[in-house]
Amino acid sequence: MPVQIILISFLIFALSRVLLRFRGGQIKSGEFIFWGVLFFLAIIGILFPEETTSIANFLGVGRGVDLVVYVSLVTLFYLVFRVYVLLQDTQKEISEIVREVALRQVKNSAKK
Repeated sequence: MPVQIILISFLIFALSRVLLRFRGGQIKSGEFIFWGVLFFLAIIGILFPEETTSIANFLGVGRGVDLVVYVSLVTLFYLVFRVYVLLQDTQKEISEIVREVALRQVKNSAKK
C-alpha cells in the first residue's frame, strides 16, 4: 500500500536522524535506544498490522489501531511532560543566572 511505503520511508529517515545525532554525541545512549525502539516498533506495526490486532486482543483492546492510538497518546503525554519539566528547569536556571549577573553589576557599580 502506498501509505505503508510513505510511513516506512519517513520512519527510516527518522531512524537515520537518530543514528546521526547519536554518533555526533548530541543524544545519549538511553535516548538513542528509546527513539530507535519506538521507530523500529512503528515500522513493525506498519509492516504487520495483524500483529497489532493480536496484541490488542490479548490486552483486551478491540482493534490493533486502537492500541496504537492509546500507546501513542500515552507516549506523547509523557514526552510533553518531560519537555515541560525541562522547560521549568531551564527557566529556573536562567533566573538564577540573571540574578547573579545583576548582583555582580550592582557590586561593580558600587566599587566605582
